Amino acid sequence: MKHLMEKLESLLEWGGIRKDITCLVIAGIAVLCSLLKIQPFPFDMAWVAIVLCGIPIILEAIIGLVTAFDIKADVLVSLALIASVCIGETFAAGEAAFIMQLGGLLEELTVAKARAGIEKLVHLTPQTARVLRDGRAQQVQIGDRIRVLPGESVPVDGVILSGQTSINQAVMTGESLPVDKTVGDPVSSGTVNQFGAFEMEATKVGEDSSIQRMIRLVQSADAGKAKIVGLADRWTT
Repeated sequence: MKHLMEKLESLLEWGGIRKDITCLVIAGIAVLCSLLKIQPFPFDMAWVAIVLCGIPIILEAIIGLVTAFDIKADVLVSLALIASVCIGETFAAGEAAFIMQLGGLLEELTVAKARAGIEKLVHLTPQTARVLRDGRAQQVQIGDRIRVLPGESVPVDGVILSGQTSINQAVMTGESLPVDKTVGDPVSSGTVNQFGAFEMEATKVGEDSSIQRMIRLVQSADAGKAKIVGLADRWTT
């Protein structure tokens, strides 16, 4: 049974967002045709929306119930779809399936955008630093003295010890213009040194750095459900 559920799940994921958009467009046209009583085929056009949008919802509900006895909103929607079809309300079933899948697609696009943001932040995270210590390659530690040249990313959080420069902080604050920095000013990992070279003391490294905290924040927002979704799931149960 578990193997069958895994196959069903992979089947539902086939085609990705492009497939979902195509099915939604076709289903939307079918629902509109049903509403306007346009019937180019010998059946109600709402059946197209039921097949393209309703069946995936029912399969997802079945997978959740069988694999983890997970009672969520899609279980109630599935019951509503089946009941609507049984009493002959095909338009209501097609409309509900279309709206639910549209909401699911919007959520999926939002998650994809958040993941793209995480990947961009990861790529911006500096992998090396110019540490002024013993002349050997070592991991950066708190208190290390680091030299940052023009055009380089600031490798860790720290405080400028010598030199003057301008820092592009767009990745952290969204500021479009570089900010002037001098001795005693803090600098954040992931920001870009625009002009002058400077030396800094590392104050936060690794997972404690600003860029890593931002990545974790975006990841937690990606993984967490919206409050309304959690509320709907609780009431469904």
